[in-house]
Amino acid sequence: MKKLLLSLSLLLAAGAPLAQAGDSQTLRIGVEGAYPPYSWLTPEGELAGFDIDIAQALCNEMQVTCKLVPQDWDGMIPALVSRKFDAIVASMSITDERKQKVDFTDKYYQIPSRFVARKNTNLTFTPEGLKGKKVGVQRATTHDKYVTANFPGAEILRYGAQDEAFLDLKSGRIDLVINNIPAIDSGLLKKEGGDAFAFVGPLISDREWFGEGVGIAIRKNSPQLRSDLNQAIQAIRAKGVYQKIQSKYFDFDIYGG
Repeated sequence: MKKLLLSLSLLLAAGAPLAQAGDSQTLRIGVEGAYPPYSWLTPEGELAGFDIDIAQALCNEMQVTCKLVPQDWDGMIPALVSRKFDAIVASMSITDERKQKVDFTDKYYQIPSRFVARKNTNLTFTPEGLKGKKVGVQRATTHDKYVTANFPGAEILRYGAQDEAFLDLKSGRIDLVINNIPAIDSGLLKKEGGDAFAFVGPLISDREWFGEGVGIAIRKNSPQLRSDLNQAIQAIRAKGVYQKIQSKYFDFDIYGG
């Protein structure tokens, strides 16, 4: 406890991001709220999902107050850099490109991605095979960059939220969508009408585009906050808290090898 309080004191003295909230310390965490099963808004307007529960668990472990700040995906890193919040827990892949702007903790999960299309759709996953096909991606994501780099002949439609891409796929306005497997399963396949669609193509986990897994983004030059978050990730896994949260949303080990 004394060590944690000392760490918080050093953070404040160094101008680190923890902000006062009454008598406690507050960690402001940027979340998306539009990416099930990782985050979404309930009918009551409450944030829910794997990322949300992980953020709360980390704050509990660090003994700080968690303030969740919803933010559109393509504004996440600019909002972090401009100090709108102190960390991002929003299924953000740790990539070399993003490391130029922000720092990351160790991963807190790592799973592959895949394409999804209407059943019985014949596709060849080569530049020629997807030439002229309409591919839906969430704008400014690793999936956007992967499709742009590998399928230059495809017509790429970029969306602000993943659900918008799924809606266009169901309506026939696009031919296929790429995302990570649980997001497709939860956002499309398990919903009404989802039985008309299926995963297609190979599992995709190329490090060049998808990095080292999903981590928590923080501002540059925040070593103490990074250390505290890494210790908290390790602690919730060691105590079984992570596994309990995981079991609410997935029937397999999302942490990865």
